[in-house]
Amino acid sequence: MLTAPVHQDNFYSRALRDSQAVLAPMAGYTDAPFRKLALEHGAAWVVSEMVLARGLLAGERRSVELGAPYPGEERLVLQLFGHEPEVLRDAAAKAEAEFGPVALDLNMGCPAPKMAGRGGACLLQTPELAFALVRAMRQGTSLPVSAKIRLGWDCDRSLEIAQGLEAAGVSLITVHGRTSQQRYAGEADWEAIARVAQAVRVPVIGSGDVITPEQYFERLRLGVAGVMIGRGAVGNPWIFAQIAGKSPPSEGERVRTALRHAQLNVRWYGEHSGMRQMRKVLPRYFPSRPELHPALKQVGTLRELESILSIPRPLTAVCPAPTIL
Repeated sequence: MLTAPVHQDNFYSRALRDSQAVLAPMAGYTDAPFRKLALEHGAAWVVSEMVLARGLLAGERRSVELGAPYPGEERLVLQLFGHEPEVLRDAAAKAEAEFGPVALDLNMGCPAPKMAGRGGACLLQTPELAFALVRAMRQGTSLPVSAKIRLGWDCDRSLEIAQGLEAAGVSLITVHGRTSQQRYAGEADWEAIARVAQAVRVPVIGSGDVITPEQYFERLRLGVAGVMIGRGAVGNPWIFAQIAGKSPPSEGERVRTALRHAQLNVRWYGEHSGMRQMRKVLPRYFPSRPELHPALKQVGTLRELESILSIPRPLTAVCPAPTIL
């Protein structure tokens, strides 16, 4: 096995010198528009939804769309999903060449049953294969390679797996504090995450159940290099700014940011698809305004959204059109 150097000078090591709050990959949520919004609010970096490595190589539209950065999007870590070393190697090379991410990540945490045998959390049952995938990805790219894991499949094997990943050459490990069989039930075990951080020399990012700035700082004190935030950022990208010391958003800022998110979506997907996808997110921008939620869940156009939020029309033209899609 390759041995990772103790001190690596790469994107991860440089990014962790300053900011340590990261946008977690979430299927159906961390698309290009939302990633760009999170970066605008101070996320240290953002991670794409998982991209099927074989689909990316075949040029499948869905895989290409998931990996493509929004124009002006920076600090994108592209997460690959698969179980074949040669495919991961070639997909890593293609991702670097076509999308220009700052790093590549191996998905070892998705617990969805439909993914069984294809990668994701099932790699926790065959860690030697996971280590081979990391080595293959490193052969295909000059970028740093990381991995996002859970504690194990049905029991905690996180120390063994993390140490093997370190030996295979990862530059960073993200640990979600549940097993695959737990899925999202119960509470994330941050003590277990802390033990991993103490057991390896590469940076460890903790993940699980962080939805407030206060929880972020509590978890950071456990000794992790950073904290990944998922659900806590949906409809609440200000969490990254608050971690940096800014005040909670005013009602006016909530309105402007919800509209900004919708505009980014429309520029990326078109108005029909972009607004349809916003319906699941918009109510979360206004937790104290439940009377708006029924209308927000049915909104179909930017003009309708402006009307619901009582926004003058001139505020709609605030972001440039993308050059792709």
